[in-house]
Amino acid sequence: MQVPYWNETGRRRDEFLLALRFLTRLPLGAAGPPEPGALAPAGWAFPIVGAFIGIVSGLAYAVAASLDLPPLAAGLIAIGASVLLTGGLHEDGLADTADGLGGGSDPAERLAIMRDSRLGSFGVLALIFSVGLRAAAIAFIATRWQVLGALIAAHAVGRGALPAALALLPPARSEGLGAEAGQPDQAVVLWSAGIAVVIALAALGWRTGIEAAAAAAIVMALRAWIARRQLGGQTGDVLGAIEQGGETVVLLAAAAWGP
Repeated sequence: MQVPYWNETGRRRDEFLLALRFLTRLPLGAAGPPEPGALAPAGWAFPIVGAFIGIVSGLAYAVAASLDLPPLAAGLIAIGASVLLTGGLHEDGLADTADGLGGGSDPAERLAIMRDSRLGSFGVLALIFSVGLRAAAIAFIATRWQVLGALIAAHAVGRGALPAALALLPPARSEGLGAEAGQPDQAVVLWSAGIAVVIALAALGWRTGIEAAAAAAIVMALRAWIARRQLGGQTGDVLGAIEQGGETVVLLAAAAWGP
């Protein structure tokens, strides 16, 4: 990794805006998919965008809590805010991946099911468990500031692992987001992971941050291993499922091991 990596200010700015445009639904210029190979170099910015999403989600929770809503309702509102901001990008990937893995008998059939726009029972159940676990974890955390920190860490860590997944898993298809994103180099992978861990430590404290990041890494690595065995590699949906695993585990860790 070369020191001049950060010297190209204009390029870094464009990469950050690309990551922000891709991971959110903010009106930031031309819409549509990124150019083939353009997304991978922007992976270093994924955890920063994730932290921003966490801030928005945490503010939504604070507003709901200030209205004396029950903690579980406030947690669901926080998740709803993040879904509105991202367009449910990763939730959609989780549901499609669950349908494919649960309903197919071989990689080709599983990938075909994942492309079907209809939602099956496995996808519905995956979304119920994902949203339910996250909302329950948020509701259990004691204060609004701790909820804000947990959401910032969760969204940063979940997205910070995606460049590593792109680098280590081959595309399961010759087309689609997983193939067109490109393969990030080692510098991008290390910067993304490092920024995610630093954000987790700052948001959760060093002990809980390390424990949450380590637990999330294990779960996301397990999901990547399953995708490699069952699908032959990654797709855009698989990346979404990996992110959801990391996000959920960080929130659970913050609820269980935090102050």
